[in-house]
Amino acid sequence: MAFASCRTLITLLIASFAGIALAQGPVTLTHVHGLAYSPDGKRLMVPSHHGLAVYENGRWSKAPGPQHDYMGFSATARNIYSSGHPAQGSGIVNPFGLMRSRDGGKTWDKLGLEGETDFHVLGASWHTNAIYVWNPAPSSQIARPGLHFTRDDGKTWKATRAAGLEGDPIAVAVHPDDAKLVAAATSRGVFESADAGESFRRIGAGQGTAVHYDLDGKHLWYGSFDGKALLARAVPCGGPPEAIGLPKLDQDAVSFIAQNPTRHDEYAFATFRRSVFVSKDGGKSWVPIADQGKGL
Repeated sequence: MAFASCRTLITLLIASFAGIALAQGPVTLTHVHGLAYSPDGKRLMVPSHHGLAVYENGRWSKAPGPQHDYMGFSATARNIYSSGHPAQGSGIVNPFGLMRSRDGGKTWDKLGLEGETDFHVLGASWHTNAIYVWNPAPSSQIARPGLHFTRDDGKTWKATRAAGLEGDPIAVAVHPDDAKLVAAATSRGVFESADAGESFRRIGAGQGTAVHYDLDGKHLWYGSFDGKALLARAVPCGGPPEAIGLPKLDQDAVSFIAQNPTRHDEYAFATFRRSVFVSKDGGKSWVPIADQGKGL
């Protein structure tokens, strides 16, 4: 089963939108690579090519710390995990493999595969700290491409069979309490596994674009594109999906979804055209906070 190592189909879909857009102040949102709230729920973090942009108290700012090109950015209750490319002058080998921050991105610990691997597709469990990645190529620690996971911050990795998973990998999410429950969005749909990635079943048609488990573990949210952007949520491992209304997205789609850990009715999503929306009523209505990279 052959997969591309990054978001090939989505890239083609929105290639005409490539470029740089400026947010208010010093913040630049370019090719958004993730979305996460801080554990205290006060900050919405948006990783990009030039460090972390932060939305707090209605204002955009740039987070302290190195301005890395973050990829595969995923937050847990205690840590942030990321891959990507180091900021100029940081002294870190490119790519930086898997890294962990315990202070909101101010400082980072190297966890392995430095100089070897850039994980574009990465998801971490909020409470168990299980990390799933799509490995793009063989390395010193991971023998073959495909879906793998670690339970010990990258000391050891286990390959999964990923039977039933089809298409190019776009996103992966892990249940907050059950490390065996993992969802994947691909160019062929949205899939879910209850056995640590050994086998998957399709739960959503069209082209999958984003996956996210609620922090209480009761719902799986997922984005897709089938001529237009779609957003849905379903009970993990069963039950029909419920459609969630979206604001107008012109030739765009949901790329990342996040939930506020202290106010569970508050959600945010980012799009491939670098727009960001927030809902404070569980997805009934959405307010834009960035439009094609420009802070609002």
